Amino acid sequence: MAPRKIEKIDPPQAAAQPEPSKDRDQGSEIRDQIKTEIGYKNQKKKAVEKTETRKEKEEPLFIVGIGGSAGSLEALEQFFSKLPAKSGLGFVIVTHLDPTHKGIMPELLQRLTPMIVHQAQDDMKVEADTVYVIPPNKDLAILNGVLQLMEPSAPRGLRLPIDFFFRHLALDRKEKSIGIILSGMGTDGTLGLRAIKEQNGLAMVQDPQTAKYDGMPRSVLETGLADFVAPSDKLPEKLLGYAGHFLKISADQPAIEKKVQTALQKVLILLRSKTGNDFNLYKKNTILRRLDRRLSVHQISDLSHYLGYLQKNPQEIDLLFKEMLIGVTNFFRDPEAFAALKGKALVPLLKRTEGRGILRVWVPGCSTGEEAYSLAILLRECISQEPQLNVKIQIYATDIDQEAIDFARQGLYLNNIAADVSADRLQRYFTKEDLHFRVTKEIRDLVVFAPQNLLSDPPFTKLDLLSCRNLLIYLTPEAQKKTLPLFFYALNPGGVLFLGPSETVSGYHDLFTPVDSKWKIFSRRESLSALTVLPEFPVRGWEREGPDRLKTEKRPLPGGLPLPELVQQFIVSHIAPPIVVTNEKGDLLFSTQRTGSFLEPPVGRASLNVFDMAREGLKLELALAAHKAISRGTEIQVKDLLIKTNGDRLKINLTVKPLPVSETAPGLLLIVFEEVPAESPRKGNRSRSSADAALNNRVSQLEKELQFSKESLQTTIEEMETSQEELKATNEELQSTNEELNTSKEELQSLNEELLTLNAELQMKNDELSLANNDLRNLLNSTQIPTI
Repeated sequence: MAPRKIEKIDPPQAAAQPEPSKDRDQGSEIRDQIKTEIGYKNQKKKAVEKTETRKEKEEPLFIVGIGGSAGSLEALEQFFSKLPAKSGLGFVIVTHLDPTHKGIMPELLQRLTPMIVHQAQDDMKVEADTVYVIPPNKDLAILNGVLQLMEPSAPRGLRLPIDFFFRHLALDRKEKSIGIILSGMGTDGTLGLRAIKEQNGLAMVQDPQTAKYDGMPRSVLETGLADFVAPSDKLPEKLLGYAGHFLKISADQPAIEKKVQTALQKVLILLRSKTGNDFNLYKKNTILRRLDRRLSVHQISDLSHYLGYLQKNPQEIDLLFKEMLIGVTNFFRDPEAFAALKGKALVPLLKRTEGRGILRVWVPGCSTGEEAYSLAILLRECISQEPQLNVKIQIYATDIDQEAIDFARQGLYLNNIAADVSADRLQRYFTKEDLHFRVTKEIRDLVVFAPQNLLSDPPFTKLDLLSCRNLLIYLTPEAQKKTLPLFFYALNPGGVLFLGPSETVSGYHDLFTPVDSKWKIFSRRESLSALTVLPEFPVRGWEREGPDRLKTEKRPLPGGLPLPELVQQFIVSHIAPPIVVTNEKGDLLFSTQRTGSFLEPPVGRASLNVFDMAREGLKLELALAAHKAISRGTEIQVKDLLIKTNGDRLKINLTVKPLPVSETAPGLLLIVFEEVPAESPRKGNRSRSSADAALNNRVSQLEKELQFSKESLQTTIEEMETSQEELKATNEELQSTNEELNTSKEELQSLNEELLTLNAELQMKNDELSLANNDLRNLLNSTQIPTI
């Protein structure tokens, strides 16, 4: 409540002087008024504090986190001026403050709201109808409703205090957390709001068109996280409506439970009809929590009424679908779990798969890709630490949300990920782009993203690692029991299953053996009972068993392989000619076991490119034949090639032909090496010896010319590679300089925001001082009492 303002009074004319007795009465009255105005705030504060001591403060229904930066002070004024004294909510304000100046925001906000405004202190419990403001040079967290002040871990200019508090608020208050983003530059608060949404909290954003600086609001809107978008003076109305509806729903919950099942099934049918995805296998409590949020947003109290709203507004079905899919994901979530995976599973996996050449990974439910890229980075680090390993990595990341898959393919994330990714990894595996970090092409090339439904679409198979973290917890126990055999079926013998900290393989210990029980890392078990287990596919929930359930079983031989696979393996290893499959660049994708006579590891840096691995006498011919096969789309044969192998010469026939596997994998080549048997020497006339000698001399001369051409070409190639390396080094230097400039830009931007906030506070103080001076001047002019 603002102090009463003294209106300006024009000085009276000399001809209309009041009587002396009236002068004394008027002066006395004005002096009393001055005393009243001066002591207004102190009297108000004492009265409120006295009232509060007589009763115990209630726990807030919701804790509202409010984040802002440059220009947020004006928005906060508009926001709190519309809030009543009693709302049942607790408010925590987190802004970017200059760490070297004392904050005066609590004083400025106190005159705008009848609620008590505190500067947050350590171990201060958040109470209803109270406002708490973060102090300068501190990070703010919350645990069990109690505020905790932390020393900033990041240097000045790189702090993200809003994200820091919002994440802790989400973990502490779950669905009773609310996040509001007001005016500000940068992206601080976006990841924090995502954490609140993941816990079924509410996300509100100031309309960017009304914000003084729209960077932070627009960053949130681009992610589609906001439940309400409105000017700052309209947000209180939405907030109070949401809180009031929540209370009403809670009071009416017993009556709702009786009618909810029928309406819920109809909602799920609408979702399945519109999106093609069946959520019947998801836990009912999870679905109901998501639905409650949509009901509260629209302030609909009955699920049957919401069903009618869905039928009249098809776009709401899409919003509900996205609400169902909000996943808990970020880079290296649970860092200790990833460290355990790296030390106990990845290195042994890489060593075991070195003979095969490819390590296959599947990440179902990848959401926006952070987990898949984290695994790619981890595997790349393992290979760099074990340079003798010659293994190619292929990661398949899938999700039912097409928009999430499209986002993940870009590999472009807000700079807030610096809170989860170490500075060394940011420098090595990311490039800075304005306010974002992009995953480097080296890492992006390791991951293939595709839309897929784990419960209905065919799984990936022959996997070495399957990472399915925090997906099973959303499924019914029946669905979990049918999904785990599917994972067993998809993994290679000895393959690794990586689950979330709240997930387990309970009931299937005959399929998986623990590698790390704490961080839920399991290895596929090869027991006799496990080999007889076959998955049910597609995974079914409420339906009765149908024809989709697998009824047949391949009887394994004692060696562990079915008879057809064993025969096929024998034919490929002992009868068929040596074969390799590559892409159009020559990267090795598949090979049989007898290619050592034609391919060898290149000298220097390890490579799985057949053009680099080809033995002497085969390099140019193989590259030329591959180029012709790709450009012409036909089979190319080269006969009677002489290559050097193990100190001897070997004559072979080379065949290269396109391999039309599928439209999604174009450019594959099948390369066949056929050894030509040496001819037995024939007895002939001596008259032919001279002709043979001349022919041999001619062949020798041509070989020398060809060798000279090869050496010249090799020199040219080496010079070109040297130039490319120099250009690459120059590009890296420029990139490093650009990153330094971007870092400096961020620091300057942060300092600018702090100065803008400080300037706004000082401007408000200056306005108050000017108002007080004007009031005093008007008072003195109106009294006409000589005053020194």
